[in-house]
Amino acid sequence: MSETPKPLNVLFLCTHNSARSILAEALLNDMGTSRFKAYSAGSSPRENQQPNPLGLQVLQNAGIPTDGLRSKNWDEFASPGAPQMDLIITVCDNAAGEVCPIWPGHPATAHWGYADPSEGEGTDAQKLEAFRQTLHAMKRRLELLVSLPEEKLAKTTLQSTARQLVTN
Repeated sequence: MSETPKPLNVLFLCTHNSARSILAEALLNDMGTSRFKAYSAGSSPRENQQPNPLGLQVLQNAGIPTDGLRSKNWDEFASPGAPQMDLIITVCDNAAGEVCPIWPGHPATAHWGYADPSEGEGTDAQKLEAFRQTLHAMKRRLELLVSLPEEKLAKTTLQSTARQLVTN
């Protein structure tokens, strides 16, 4: 009888942890079955920051659970007792350029930049569509991640593998 491997812990980072990183966390937890456990955080969430309501609406419209999603500071994952991350992915260009905490276990890192769907003008329908497009783009890349064979997820190759996952 073989032992089930522990899931790969993945942390998605963005500046405020209200839109892109929340979308990625919910998506990967929905798609990753028992192989992945996703989290999200921000480098500087605003006081009383909450997930963007349009992001939550897009997730719910796609049938993806939103229970338990909340905005949090990345310090929560660098503190003692926090889950140890295997892979940290920045999903906004601002967070990619910031000085990150020293992560326990020295996880693999990658940057997957996405435009901020919460920025910009337009009707509510146009703003909702921006979130839907971001969700769809993330889903394509995460489908590649969850379909990788175990050897591509080994700690020694995870960083280069994650950085090479590009969609057209």
